[in-house]
Amino acid sequence: MEQPNEILLEAPVGRLMRRYAIPCIISLLMGALYNIVDQIFIGWGVGAAGNSATNIVFPLTVLALAIATMIGDAACSFISIRLGCGDQDSANRAAGNAIVLTVTAGVVLTAVYLIFANQLLWLFGANDKMDESVRQYAREYFFWIALGIPVYMFGQAMNPIIRSDGAPRLAMVATVSGAVANVILDPIAIFVLDWGVMGAAVATVAGQVITGVISAAYLFRMRTIRLRKDSLPLRWSLIAQFFPLGFTSFLSQFSLVLSMAVINNMVTIYGVASAFSTDGTATIPMAVQGIVMKFFQIVISVVVGMAAGCIPVVGFNYGAGRCERCRRLMKCLLVSEAAVGAVAFLLFQAFPVRLISVFGTDNAPEYFAFAKLAFRLYLCMMIPDCVNKAAFIFLQSLGKPLESTLLSFLREVVLAVPLAILMPKLAADSFGAENGIYGLMLSMPCAAFLTFLAAVYVILRVDRQLRRPPESQEAV
Repeated sequence: MEQPNEILLEAPVGRLMRRYAIPCIISLLMGALYNIVDQIFIGWGVGAAGNSATNIVFPLTVLALAIATMIGDAACSFISIRLGCGDQDSANRAAGNAIVLTVTAGVVLTAVYLIFANQLLWLFGANDKMDESVRQYAREYFFWIALGIPVYMFGQAMNPIIRSDGAPRLAMVATVSGAVANVILDPIAIFVLDWGVMGAAVATVAGQVITGVISAAYLFRMRTIRLRKDSLPLRWSLIAQFFPLGFTSFLSQFSLVLSMAVINNMVTIYGVASAFSTDGTATIPMAVQGIVMKFFQIVISVVVGMAAGCIPVVGFNYGAGRCERCRRLMKCLLVSEAAVGAVAFLLFQAFPVRLISVFGTDNAPEYFAFAKLAFRLYLCMMIPDCVNKAAFIFLQSLGKPLESTLLSFLREVVLAVPLAILMPKLAADSFGAENGIYGLMLSMPCAAFLTFLAAVYVILRVDRQLRRPPESQEAV
């Protein structure tokens, strides 16, 4: 029987992509479904005010995910490369240190969330431009979500580490089990127990606990990595080696927090002045924008899953000096990601009303009018955005944190945030305050396209480097 390491070096590239990427895609999709399922049931059981509240809380959940994936993906990349180089001890210690870091970060973040709950919710849109019912729902939902942050982060960080151990299906089972539990418990908590948004949050945390327990159980019987007592004490020199490999994953998620903080506040400003406000508040634009971002997250989960699933394969082959296999993986990955973006683009352009109707149909005409605008403008650059994400993660898997982080930083911070602030103001000043919302909807596609130009340049350079592999293949 083939050993995991032999499979990574000898199996056909396409087969390896399917074996590692498909479970990773399913895992990330199930993770994305937690908040999406909440929104669907809240939309039918509570209404637009409940969906606005979950949209306000969502960035704070993503912040926890950003920290968890930074630790998990960094350890996954490092472990895969070190195993390819035959350095078992460093791989074991990196896994142990990642576990300790994740648990510590989760406890600290929960404490911060509970202490500064009101200030954080205000920062993400629960201000006086929102109806009081929205602010109350946000506080209620956030309290329970915050309590589950440590176990949520643990499950998300262990997922890539389990994949690096050669068990992508087990990583998938852990995430899917939690998501299925959430889907079952959500309607019970919301409709049967009549717990409203609190019920949705409790169901979400229960699902996260299941994922965490399955992941923890696997740690005691890993195939390649061996956790020992000396693997757990933090070694800062080791952390300094693998931590930079997770910056791209962190920026990819944290930038969503930054952009949603800006976008939520811009929606409250320009949504009120737009034709899509029916009651003098930004409740409808806020609810729709949050749902549109969930669909974007679904696509990005597929894209990131395809790329992140390849991290163990690329890292191990690069560590072993098999650069030609890395090139083939890169080409296959980029073409596949572009195809995903093309399918998403066609769906978003053709069926915006049908997609938004999944979250409830008992809404004003302005609700569906804004949905058409948001889907067709805000998500019109899906192909470049999908290729961008693939490029970021592929560079990360090669142990190139600088190039990966700079590209991600360009997309998510240098371009996305300033454009989201400046473009609606420009549109409002030029065409009237009611048109500022159109500038906001165009900000993300502009950031995606400009980053795509830079990503193409970097990928071409990397392709040339892989054609002429260096004498030493140790990337870290």
